Amino acid sequence: MATEIRRLVEEGAARLARIADEPRREAELLLAAALDRPRAWLLARPEQEVLDCDATDRFESHITRRSIGEPIAYILGKKEFWSLALAVTPDVLVPRPETELVVERALAHLPDAGSRVHGQVGVRPSRVLDLATGSGAIGLAIAHERPFCQVVGTDISPAAAAIASANARRLGLGNAEFRSGDWYAPVAGEVFDLIASNPPYVPDDDPRLDWSARVYEPAWALYAGPTGLEALARVIAGAGARLALDGWLVLEHGLDQADDVRRLLREAGFVEVTTHRDSAAHERCTEGRRPEKGSDLFSARPMR
Repeated sequence: MATEIRRLVEEGAARLARIADEPRREAELLLAAALDRPRAWLLARPEQEVLDCDATDRFESHITRRSIGEPIAYILGKKEFWSLALAVTPDVLVPRPETELVVERALAHLPDAGSRVHGQVGVRPSRVLDLATGSGAIGLAIAHERPFCQVVGTDISPAAAAIASANARRLGLGNAEFRSGDWYAPVAGEVFDLIASNPPYVPDDDPRLDWSARVYEPAWALYAGPTGLEALARVIAGAGARLALDGWLVLEHGLDQADDVRRLLREAGFVEVTTHRDSAAHERCTEGRRPEKGSDLFSARPMR
């Protein structure tokens, strides 16, 4: 028997009330996906009956998966980040809103498109490296906002690098490329004006991590080691050999890791070390600049 859109949404929202912050909105998104329609179409037709049995079966499957904790982004196969629709799968982390702070800080250190003349003699495009790129969220947002920048993203997961590459192609961002390999290994011998990273920074067995993330998201992209600082320390130690003089390193980290990250940056020779707070007022992003005059603290030996 056919059921009205309004009734399906209400039933779905009731089942999601325990797991979702916005159960009705999520039910609408899941029904829209099942019907292969935009959410706005549903909102304009709450009294329309759904006659497609396959679609209602898909909706039931979506609601069941979401009700047991699977991230809605994995069910929909996409997530918006920096107003870009990114394809996501369980091979990559679900992009978080707080990571947009890394993009904001990176853009603050990169010339905007209007400051460069295409083809101008002697003008070298800025080069950006996005480490542990996942879906490509940070790198693609930068590439979108700074079309005259050349962005390279790396990830230890070949599947993640493939997803990021597919996102770049779908978004038409020809100034971004993605490579698979361990940290700096895929960019051996290359130098960048800015390095940005949202590396793993959760301590092993940290009970504060949301249980849904523990169950569904890739562990290698979440957990860093016993202290949670292991990946951050590796990124910082290797940055000196990959950054141009006066280049910037911009890092996302845990809300209680800012002191340690600032210390690691200063010990590595970075200056203008500053931490920025996210929209929830947590210390979430710390940056530092490689001095214009080289520091003895920067190692000439690349860290892989």
